[in-house]
Amino acid sequence: MRIALAQVNSTVGALEANTDLVIEQMRAAEAAGADVVAFPELVISGYPPEDLLLKDHFLTKAWASLLRVAEANQRVCALVGVPMAHGSAVYNAVAVLCGGRLQGTYRKICLPNYAVFDEKRYFTPGDRTGILDLGGTHIGLNICEDIWEPGGPTVVAARDGDARVVVNLSMSPYHVGKGREREVMLAERARDAGCYVVYVNGVGGQDELVFDGQSLVFAPDGSLVARARQFEEQLLLVDLDLDRAMPDAAEFDAIRATAPSAGGSSSAQDVGRCDAAGCRLEIITVDQPARTSVTPLPVGGPAGSGDTVPPDECAVAACLSVEAEVYGALCLGTRDYVRKNRFQQVVMGISGGIDSALTACIAADAIGKDMVNAVSMPSRYSSTGTKTDARDTAERLGVNFKEIPIETIYGAYLDTLAPHFGQAQPGVTEQNIQARIRGNILMALSNKFGYLVLTTGNKSEMAVGYATLYGDMAGGFAVLKDVPKTLVYRLAAYRNSLGPAEGPIPQATIDRAPSAELAADQTDQDTLPPYDLLDRIIEDYVVDDASVDEIVASGVDRGEVQRVVGMIDGNEYKRRQAAPGVRITPKAFGKDRRLPITNRYRG
Repeated sequence: MRIALAQVNSTVGALEANTDLVIEQMRAAEAAGADVVAFPELVISGYPPEDLLLKDHFLTKAWASLLRVAEANQRVCALVGVPMAHGSAVYNAVAVLCGGRLQGTYRKICLPNYAVFDEKRYFTPGDRTGILDLGGTHIGLNICEDIWEPGGPTVVAARDGDARVVVNLSMSPYHVGKGREREVMLAERARDAGCYVVYVNGVGGQDELVFDGQSLVFAPDGSLVARARQFEEQLLLVDLDLDRAMPDAAEFDAIRATAPSAGGSSSAQDVGRCDAAGCRLEIITVDQPARTSVTPLPVGGPAGSGDTVPPDECAVAACLSVEAEVYGALCLGTRDYVRKNRFQQVVMGISGGIDSALTACIAADAIGKDMVNAVSMPSRYSSTGTKTDARDTAERLGVNFKEIPIETIYGAYLDTLAPHFGQAQPGVTEQNIQARIRGNILMALSNKFGYLVLTTGNKSEMAVGYATLYGDMAGGFAVLKDVPKTLVYRLAAYRNSLGPAEGPIPQATIDRAPSAELAADQTDQDTLPPYDLLDRIIEDYVVDDASVDEIVASGVDRGEVQRVVGMIDGNEYKRRQAAPGVRITPKAFGKDRRLPITNRYRG
């Protein structure tokens, strides 16, 4: 069997464009001799459609778009993700299309309701294990979370439905290390089921989420057959040897005895029951004529892109380093946020610090240097070094650069407020005024020219509130919102390694002690712990939900932990008003972590 994995980038709500994309890739798969082409989860609507699913007219139009795909389909069997309304229920479904019509559907059984997922808000779980009978070959159908369930729909499809292949349509959000987690799980699921596991994942950015692609195929023995590239659209073709051995009945009984029950949790999160074992089989029969001839693929199959299938390219794409992976995610998330929201250019402040330098690199690489406007806004506290580095970074990148000093505006503020401040000593208020002047300038440029404002703050700063509300937090998209400061340095070194020459970020920017430069002789460490310690506490408290006592037990000073935890909890109100940003860790501020603003619990 030749199967095509259509790793595409759809857009939420762009029903017509998504439909055209599916038809284009479906025809390319057919031209390449595929028997089956599989698309990502909810590819017609885009993922996640969130409360669009509560609109009946949206569901009606999405289904009409699916039927347009069905009419365009001829010989290849297409598996297309779509939201499906049935009576008062809405399902996350796979539509089986062949011969110009809809042949049947499978409805997702396991609905995730943890981390960034809210599927129980929208969908009703399916109650039938889907089997596609394609010319006598049984193919199990399931969707995303279904395959994460040990002993769940995948094993049931192979054991009870004699499936030789299980195809999973997915939209699995990226975070660091997620690719490896998927591969370990999918290899285990293929071995448990004794069949091929074909996993097609979407690619692209959607608000905070990034989908990294890296679609996969595993053989019945758990060996890797194919891996698509990360962060790129790709049509991956793979030939499957359906004569590879499957477990006999006794082996399946042994699998069931040792695997977690189908009603168990698919992860450490409480996702609720997924009772695939109690679902009856539903067989969708498609009488597809056998091909008379087809050009064999090279061993492992080629990795094609779009409608081209280079015969000399290996089907197992190389894995990226952590830094390359994260940088790719940040570029893709930024590019898609800008383009899908129809912005032509972006504007950002560039201070000569490492955060704004890295943000400028990502923006230039994501959307093109000519589309990036970097604005230096020095004050009386800006050093010659940072002013020089800001200009130097912009020139090395080739982005548009301008300098707008804020001293005159800042002086006017101070003069205006002096009678009202009285004898109060200068402090944080005067520092924040500078940040708000800069935010106002960037928003004015945005308002005048239609630019999207990119903010430059990192996760470490966002965690403890080391940012000015309506100042450096003002903007439309926060590129580094989920990137800890220690990782910022690693990414800067990685980007410099790509060139040209010594790289776009001056070494002085990397070596200089970080400073907001809002007061004389100021450094971040005047207020914050060293960033390696701060990021360790943030990781424990925010990402892993460890208590103060647990963090102290790991060897961190109690006073330091309590101080940082107090800052984190006390600045929830700021984060609630922050711009969305790319999610690259298992728990980002935003959809992942939803704490009350009014909250006295500490620890």
